[in-house]
Amino acid sequence: MNREKFEKLVMEALKRLPKFFKDKLKNVDVVIEEESVDCTGVSLPGAEKRLILGLYQGVPLPKRHHHYGMVMPDKISIFKKNIEKVCKTDKEVIRLVAHTVQHELAHHFGISDKRLRDLGVY
Repeated sequence: MNREKFEKLVMEALKRLPKFFKDKLKNVDVVIEEESVDCTGVSLPGAEKRLILGLYQGVPLPKRHHHYGMVMPDKISIFKKNIEKVCKTDKEVIRLVAHTVQHELAHHFGISDKRLRDLGVY
């Protein structure tokens, strides 16, 4: 899938969020990266083994306090090639992009992977 079409899928996933969540998004950027990298730009060890589809980097909303300010935005990375590797069809890519965006935004709202599992989200 070309990058422009993939970017539109991410934007559509963000647009489909309930208004309640969109109104609460504060100081967060969503970016598309070709493959998983850490903050130094080096490929993450074992990425081929566990294919990271998305990554949240920042301070979750519940952890912010009155001194929070003048900081760079939180960053949500969506990894295009990794998502494409696990999908066989464009329909699967559409579904997985939406799921990955929602999953990483859950971390922005302070919801852990364990809590997401407990809720049956994945």
